[in-house]
Amino acid sequence: AIDRDMAAIIYTSGSTGLPKGVVLSHRNMVAGARSVSQYLENTPDDRILSVLPLSFDAGLSQLTTAFNVGASVILMNFLLPKDVVVMAGKVRATGIAGVPPLWNQLAGLEWPAEAAESVRYFTNTGGHMPRPTLDRLRRAMPNAAPYLMYGLTEAFRSTYLPPSEVDNRPDSMGRAIPNAEILVVRGDGSLCAPGEPGELVHRGALVALGYWNDPDRTSERFKPAPGQDPALPITELAVWSGDTVRMDEDGFLYFVGRQDEMIKTSGYRVSPTEVEEIIYASGLVSEAVAIGVPHETQGQAIVIVATPPPEKPADEAAVLAACRKELPPFMVPQRVVLRDALPRNPNGKIDRKRIASELEALFKDCAA
Repeated sequence: AIDRDMAAIIYTSGSTGLPKGVVLSHRNMVAGARSVSQYLENTPDDRILSVLPLSFDAGLSQLTTAFNVGASVILMNFLLPKDVVVMAGKVRATGIAGVPPLWNQLAGLEWPAEAAESVRYFTNTGGHMPRPTLDRLRRAMPNAAPYLMYGLTEAFRSTYLPPSEVDNRPDSMGRAIPNAEILVVRGDGSLCAPGEPGELVHRGALVALGYWNDPDRTSERFKPAPGQDPALPITELAVWSGDTVRMDEDGFLYFVGRQDEMIKTSGYRVSPTEVEEIIYASGLVSEAVAIGVPHETQGQAIVIVATPPPEKPADEAAVLAACRKELPPFMVPQRVVLRDALPRNPNGKIDRKRIASELEALFKDCAA
């Protein structure tokens, strides 16, 4: 085999909810392992506790990162979040990766010294980590550096926020990882100005070969990289993410929302992430998602589906009051729905598509 040959297929559910097989080459996997282990500063002495599914690119990355530096990796299939804490102490874990729903649960647990003191870093991917969750985790694991990351299955990892910048830019998804270039572009392919929202485009050695046996969807997502010299005989392909982001003057990126998840309400386009951040900051919920639900007069109405904090009563009115206090009127949710738990997809992320499907008829007969 050579570095361009197929090495793995990882399935992801994209905006359609249908599985897409992302074809990774040997080059993709080696470049990804080297890039991640470089910024995490992994060494052979690391003991990485792997709690994410290996079918998930972030889970597989725990293995490849460990292999790259000769570190130890402990594979764990847990039933309860507290099992993760117990195992961290048992194996003296130095690194743990998770997704926001898992971190929300782990942040609410007691971390005894034997579990916390050896952890030198924890990483988050698969969605924005709420600031209250991050603060609780830093108190629970005082020796651990937080790495907030963003990745595409089609390009393994894309960005990370250095721990030294977490307090300065807590809402940022960071800058490009080693061996990658991240561009923010307009619809015509030209580069956005600082602060201007645009589509995130990833180019470099981590860009996958495409979708398995799916040339149509491959051509939609894998397109020529912006700004190429027209004299080049072979076109370089980049991943056009479908995510809207903005870049500040210093090159740090900020997530605005997925283009297919933006809520279109009363003539406005609303980022679910911006609404969710306000709700998390209130401390009135444990987990929350903002969903656009069909509405006769508004087009879509904003609905919050959330779980209450442990050992606290559900209070929809208080959540709505917090939104009215902090958000402009067009971003205030029409309704809050509190549940005991939110559905997950196989990668452990909150299943937004399932929730949206369940709420589709919520305002069916509403005319106001």
